[in-house]
Amino acid sequence: MDSLDYYKIEELLSDEERATRGRARQFVENEVLAEVVPCHRAGKFPDHLIPRMGAMRFYAPYLKDHGCAGVSYTGYGLIMQELERGDSGVRSLASVQGALAIQAIHSFGSPEQHARWLPGLVSGERVGCFALTEHGHGSDPGGMETYAKRDGDSYILNGSKCWIGNASIADVKVVWAKDDDGRVGGFVVEKDAPGFRGRDIEGKYSLRMSRTSECWFENCRIPAENRLPNAAGLRAPLSCLSYARVGIAWGVIGAATDCYETALAYAKTREQFGRPIGSFQLVQQKLVWMVQEITKAQLLALRLTRLMEAGKSRPAQISMAKRNNVWMALQCARKARDILGAAGITDQYPVIRHVMNLESVYTYEGTHDIHTLAIGRDITGLDAFGG
Repeated sequence: MDSLDYYKIEELLSDEERATRGRARQFVENEVLAEVVPCHRAGKFPDHLIPRMGAMRFYAPYLKDHGCAGVSYTGYGLIMQELERGDSGVRSLASVQGALAIQAIHSFGSPEQHARWLPGLVSGERVGCFALTEHGHGSDPGGMETYAKRDGDSYILNGSKCWIGNASIADVKVVWAKDDDGRVGGFVVEKDAPGFRGRDIEGKYSLRMSRTSECWFENCRIPAENRLPNAAGLRAPLSCLSYARVGIAWGVIGAATDCYETALAYAKTREQFGRPIGSFQLVQQKLVWMVQEITKAQLLALRLTRLMEAGKSRPAQISMAKRNNVWMALQCARKARDILGAAGITDQYPVIRHVMNLESVYTYEGTHDIHTLAIGRDITGLDAFGG
C-alpha cells in the first residue's frame, strides 16, 4: 500500500501499476538513497545509475517499442513519483532522457533514425539531451536565435542554449533551431560534432545532483540526415514538454510525501514543553494541510493520466496539474522544514534538499506564471502572453 493514501486511491490502480510502482520504489531504496547525500554535497550525478535506470526500463516507459516498458501513463507517473521521492535530480534525468530526447526522436524521427538512436537511449548506454531553452529565450521559446543553415548535404548550426540537462556529456543532443525559412526544426547533434562545446553550470543551490549545462554551436556541421523529418514548427518541442510535465506532476508528489512523512515522524518524537510537538494545534494544522493537498494532487494527477490513456487530455489540463502539484510540493516542503525547526536545514533530513530542488521544478518546464496564463487563455479564449 502507498504510504500516504488518505482517499484509498490505491484501489483505483491496476495490479500492474502497483507492481510498476513497487519496482521503482525498491530501486530507489536499494540503489538511489545511499547516493543522494554524498552526491548532493559534491554537486554531481551518480552516472552509474543512468544505465541502471535503462535496465529498469524507466525511460519513456509509456512507449511500447524499441525496448520501452509499455506501461500505462499512470504507471509512468508512479515511476516518476518514486524517483522524485529519492531526489528531483534523478527524476529529472529520467524526464530528459525519456520524455524529451527519446520522445522527440520517436515522434518526429524516421524509421532509420529510430533504429540508429533509440535503442542506446532506451537502454541508458547512451545519454540524451533536449536543447530548447536559450539564454534570452526561456518562457518564449519561439524567439529562439539558434539557427541551422542548409549547406549541401549538411546543416551548419550557430547559436547557444542554456539550462540543458546533460548537454555537456550527451551522446545524442536533440537541438531545436530555426531553418532557412525561419521554421523551428529538430536536429540531432552527436557527441564530438565539430563546432560544439558545452560547459556545466556551477554554483547551483538547487538540483545539485542534476548536471545542467550551457552549450554553444559555432559553425557546428551535422549531416542533413540528422534533421528530424516530421518536426515542423514550435508545436513539435512543446508536445514533448507535455509528456515531461505529466511526469513532473506525478513526480513532485513523491517529494511532497517524503517531506510529509519526515515531518510527521519528527512531530511525534520531538518534545517541547513536556510533550510531542505533534500535539500542538499549529503543528497539526500544517500536517493536515499537507495531507489534504497531497491527496488533491494525487487525484488530479491520476485523473490526468486516465484522460491521457483514453486519448482525451488537453495541454491546458497538463498545465493545471504541473502548476498545482509543484506549488503544492514546494509548500509542503517549506511547512515540513518549519516543523523540523533548526534540524530542517541540515541534510540529516531530506526536507531542505527537497525545498531547494522544488524551487527549480517550480520554474522549469514552464514557470508557475506561464502555466497560469496558459490556463487563463484556455478558459477565456484571450491570449495574455506578451500583454
